Formats: sequence, structure tokens, C-alpha cells
Amino acid sequence: MGKYFGTDGFRGEANVNLTSEHAYKIGKFIGWYYGARKGRKARVVIGKDTRRSSYMFEYAIVAGLTSTGADAYMLHVTTTPSVAYVTRVDSFDCGVMISASHNPFCDNGIKLINSRGEKMDDETTAAVEAYLDGDYAALGLEGDVPPATGDALGEIVDFVSGRNRYVGYLISLASHSYKNMRVGLDCANGSAWNLARTVFEALGAKTYVINAEPDGLNINRNAGSTHIDGLRRFVLENHLDVGFAYDGDADRCLAVDEQGNVVDGDKIIYIFARQLKKEGRLTGNKVVTTIMSNIGLYKALDEEGIEYEKTKVGDRFVYENMVQNGYCVGGEQSGHIILSKYATTGDGILTSIELMEAMLDNKQTLSRLCAPVVSYPQVLKNVRVADKQAVRENARVQEAIRAVSEKIDGRVLVRESGTEPVIRVMTEAKEQRDAEMYVNEIIDVIKAEGLA
Repeated sequence: MGKYFGTDGFRGEANVNLTSEHAYKIGKFIGWYYGARKGRKARVVIGKDTRRSSYMFEYAIVAGLTSTGADAYMLHVTTTPSVAYVTRVDSFDCGVMISASHNPFCDNGIKLINSRGEKMDDETTAAVEAYLDGDYAALGLEGDVPPATGDALGEIVDFVSGRNRYVGYLISLASHSYKNMRVGLDCANGSAWNLARTVFEALGAKTYVINAEPDGLNINRNAGSTHIDGLRRFVLENHLDVGFAYDGDADRCLAVDEQGNVVDGDKIIYIFARQLKKEGRLTGNKVVTTIMSNIGLYKALDEEGIEYEKTKVGDRFVYENMVQNGYCVGGEQSGHIILSKYATTGDGILTSIELMEAMLDNKQTLSRLCAPVVSYPQVLKNVRVADKQAVRENARVQEAIRAVSEKIDGRVLVRESGTEPVIRVMTEAKEQRDAEMYVNEIIDVIKAEGLA
């Protein structure tokens, strides 16, 4: 990770540690950088989620882009995967998504996407960081990037048509009619608030929607994939066949089966892997997970004769492994699911479509499809800290982790968040009470050391 850009872009509290000046400078540099490399005007496409601050950052980025000669194409409120899709399909030099994903409304983020629709490479983000710090020499510049003047100024283009084309693409992926299927959607008052309903109604589903009234302040508030109990109740109360919950920028999806049970990313990976193997399309007979996946997933995959690889936490690392090895499915327990045949990023709406396809192909309920995955009790707690490195280097904390690892009938994982000032402590054990007890033991030491 760099100084500003973590595993999922430059993220922070709006106008505290991520400001409109940062946004303007990022736009200014990107506009010049791609224009200089291509020897022509750069073309950059921009999307945003529903946070109040997203509008401020959008205008700042667009001002920066056009000031150095780039043409800025505005998708307006849309999903992260739609920006990745449009960037790739319409041959843009770069894509920008303004979102802090599942974080509360007061936070925001700037994600950069390369011309292939992938998360931006480290070399380019390092150049952006050098510019933000005014380190012009590191960029081979004698001073600030030159402004555009006259007819070299960039244009601003309303590009809603790009977002609409993405919606059409999603609809085209379904091979079944969803007529007579009762589907619930929790849009988290975020990016999916009008796109998801459009897709499912076009496919014929009887669609029931909650948390689709964004006001700039309510994104992810007791809603979406990080607060899924509301959707569980909604599915049961309305006797729905299935429910899907997205996060703020809709690159995640968790599901709820007809019995009101949560179907997490591990179970979704299992369903997709089993379906692809059945169809002879599971390349390498492998899936890619992160170290956070539950041991229950691996036991179920073993029963199916499906192999797996484990990466560091972060959908970026999952995708990199998939590309390097040609694998077609991977993801995270949190609901970032990547299907490389269709997308370069996690895509919540795409994930929900493919789950519907698996249900209809097999003529089975979602609960039946994921029944072979029996998850071990897992407790994950986040500890907000001032200095993540200090926690990592603290001798007493490391000793507590070693002690728990020796005692637990399962596993322990302590890691730093890539997007927040947070340490995540996770244990997995055969008994829920043991998992809870061991997590608390480690957290108590972190607090006792004055680190939290």
C-alpha cells in the first residue's frame, strides 16, 4: 500500500483526510499523465455512489481533468463494476469511481481503474501520490503539470448511455426468464438503488425492493450486505424465493435463501464452482479464495474434488491470482465474487443473476444448492487503532496471538484493514463460545497496551 492509496483506492473521511483539493489534483494529474503518454487528449470516465460528498468530489475531479486537457465522461450515480465495464468496452484511458464501498456516508474514496477495467497498477498510483506530495522531480518534471488553454481544454460529456449499455449487458447474461420468481433486493441506499430493480424486472421477476431511497446520508445505514438482518426478515415476511443484498457501490453481493438464512461469499463460490465443474467450464479445476474463507468451504470443495488457492485478503489479490493462472471464479467471504468470463471486478448484480441461473438450471432452492457447505463458527471483530504498524510490532500482542493459536481447535487470523485504521481479529472454532472467547483475549491485550 502507498501513502494515500490502499487496496481499494484513496479512502478517508470526506474533507478531513480526503479533500476536494486531493480530488482536483488527482483529476489534474491523470488528465495530463494519460494525455502525455498517448500524445492526444485523454478520455476518462467517472462514476459515483450516492454519498453527499460524492458530488463534490466528482466536480473536483472533472475540473482537474478538463484543466489539463482530458475529456471527462460522466456516468453519474452508478456501480463500481459498471465503471470498470464501460472503461474496458468503450476504450477509455482510465476510469474513476467515487465511493467508500460499505463505509458510512461520512467517508468516501477515489478508485482508479485502468483501460482493461482492472484496479490501477501500483506504478501509476505511485505517480499520483508523488504528484499529490508535490514531488515533481520524481515524475521528471521541473514544476507543476502544464494547464491546457484555448481549444485544448477538455470537454465534459454526459454519458448516461454508457451506464444504460451496462444494464443491457447484465440482462443479456441471463438464459432464463425469472417469471414467477419472487426476488428481494436490498440496495443499501447506494449505487444499485435503481439499476438492480431495472435488471430484475426486465428479466420478469416479481421484484421487492428495500433501501432504495438514497438521501446522501443513509448509504449503508442499517442496510445492505453489511446489515443483512433487515433483508432476512423481509424475505420471510413476504415469502420470497430469494433475496440479494448489495453494498454501497454494488461490487459485493450476499444472498438470503427462502428460509431466511444468509448465503455468504464462501457459499456463493461453492455454488458457482460446482456449477462450472458440472458444465466442464471450471478452468484448472480450481477456485481462488482468501485466507478469510471458512474451513467449511474447503471441506465441501474437497468432497466435490475441487481444488483451491488462498490469497491475502482483498479482491485485488484474488483477481491477480485468477489472471496469472487462468482461473474463472474466485472471491471473498464478504461477497466480492469475480467471474472472469464476464467481469474484471466483483459485481454484485452479476453475482445475483448467476445465482438465479444456478437455481433455475438445477431446479433447486438456494438453501439446497449451498447445503453441503457447513460453516464453522467464526467471530470477526474490528478494533479501531491509531497505528496499525504499532499493533503489528507489539510483543505482547504477538505473544497473545501465538498463545491463542496453540490453544484453539481451529484457527486465528489478525490482520490490518487495507482501507480503514482498523485491526481485524478473527477466530474460527468448532464451538461459538470458544471463537468468541479467543477473539476477546487478543482484543483485551491490544487495549491493555494502549493501542486501541
